[in-house]
Amino acid sequence: MRPHFLSVLVAGLSGLASTLAFAALPRPIPDDAARVKMAFPTPGVVQVKDATLRLSPGAQIRDTQNRIVLPSHVSGEHVVRMVVDRNGQVHRVWILTPEEALAPLPKPAR
Repeated sequence: MRPHFLSVLVAGLSGLASTLAFAALPRPIPDDAARVKMAFPTPGVVQVKDATLRLSPGAQIRDTQNRIVLPSHVSGEHVVRMVVDRNGQVHRVWILTPEEALAPLPKPAR
C-alpha cells in the first residue's frame, strides 16, 4: 500500500509543477491590441476615454486569470488591452494584472 501512495504523491507533485510552469507563461495577447483604461457602465457597452463603444456580438472579455467572463459580471474601470473589429466594435478584451499594465508594449512588426 505504501508504494502506491508514494507514486500518487509524485504524480500529484509533478502535475502541480507543470501547472505552475504553465501559469508563469505570458498570456497570448496580440501585439496590436491597444492598452487603454476601460469602464464597463452597462452590459454590451464600454467606455474608453470620451468614446462609448459597443461590444461585438462574439466579444470575449478575459479577466486577470485569463478566464472568459460575461460582460454583465465586469464593473468599474480597468486597464485593459483590446482589439476592435472591422465594424469598430470591441471584439476582444484582456483585463490586465498590475504587472501587465506596467510592462512595456511589444514593438510593432515592420
